[in-house]
Amino acid sequence: MTSPTASDPPVAMFPDWVPEAARTYLEHACGGRPLRQVALDRGCAASTVLRQVRRVEQSRDDPLVDDVLDRLAEAAGLGQTQIHAKGPPAMSAMPQSAALIDDDTLNREARRVLRRLCEADSFLAVGPGMPQAVVLRDAGDTPTRTATLPRNVAQAMVLKDWVSCYKAGRVTRYRITDAGRAALKRLLGETLQKRVEARGMAESPSPFLTQHMEMGERVIPGDRGAETLRVNLSESPLGMLARKKDRGGKPFLSMELVVAGERLREDFEKAQMGPRVGQNWDRFLTAGDRGQMGASDPVGGPDAARKRVSDALRALGPGLGDVVLRVCCFLEGLEAAEKRMGWSARSGKIVLRIALQRLQAYYDGLNGR
Repeated sequence: MTSPTASDPPVAMFPDWVPEAARTYLEHACGGRPLRQVALDRGCAASTVLRQVRRVEQSRDDPLVDDVLDRLAEAAGLGQTQIHAKGPPAMSAMPQSAALIDDDTLNREARRVLRRLCEADSFLAVGPGMPQAVVLRDAGDTPTRTATLPRNVAQAMVLKDWVSCYKAGRVTRYRITDAGRAALKRLLGETLQKRVEARGMAESPSPFLTQHMEMGERVIPGDRGAETLRVNLSESPLGMLARKKDRGGKPFLSMELVVAGERLREDFEKAQMGPRVGQNWDRFLTAGDRGQMGASDPVGGPDAARKRVSDALRALGPGLGDVVLRVCCFLEGLEAAEKRMGWSARSGKIVLRIALQRLQAYYDGLNGR
């Protein structure tokens, strides 16, 4: 690789929402910068840059991608006619253009549109020459329009791979991708974080952490009655199995089995809690024994929870108790549990379902006493 010289074209400035692969393609294909020079600026191998350029070049078959790339090149002063010019154009900054959108507008529109695209049978439709794109929901003979968005917003969403084309033609149709769903979760997490900071409350989860979460409500039975909690469904391996279907089209794990596994996990987590070693502020103004803890204290000790876990595992017996402990309590994946216990592949989920059925019957017997 050669070091940069004064004759090398300067690096173009693009909006923050433009993906790295698109920046690389525009600087090389439209700006005339050598691949090795672009790779040197990016701190990567030239082969990596070449793959990015080829991938973006193939995506130009999409009319939205082709149009937005031309507009980005024009706004940055990287027109195709300037590649063979005597000298590179001056590219100090990205000029303001009505055809391009800023990051705040894209994020605001994405929060609104991606929600609609997450609905069942929803798709994004764009026609040639149409100034706007529409989100339609195919709920019958005539699709229902649920949202509209400017064409430049749709172009940015396609370029960022938030939506992908599944039916080309006079009216091109797009559906939301996994990257689009993750982006929606991240954007909603950023909004929640701003609200929490504005109210001066505790720190909210990181937006990049929330994009991997699948939040939902779950009813957890307890000594004081059923309690509805908002939990991350994708944290436990049971959540993944509960979303899978068996041969009959029914959920592989019923909600009763998932609740039984989560009840065991709750007792397991309580059993890990140690005694309080600091000041007991709840009893600070109470006379006598202010630093001690009574038997009714909810964090008085893990003895009761440890006994509940031990009794449940003893009722399941060897094998069934081991797989429930590893998957429900230690959150160990089924493949890892199968290898540790010497089982054949794809047999762990069957044994786990049997164990959860026994565990549910055990808890039902306790509730019936």
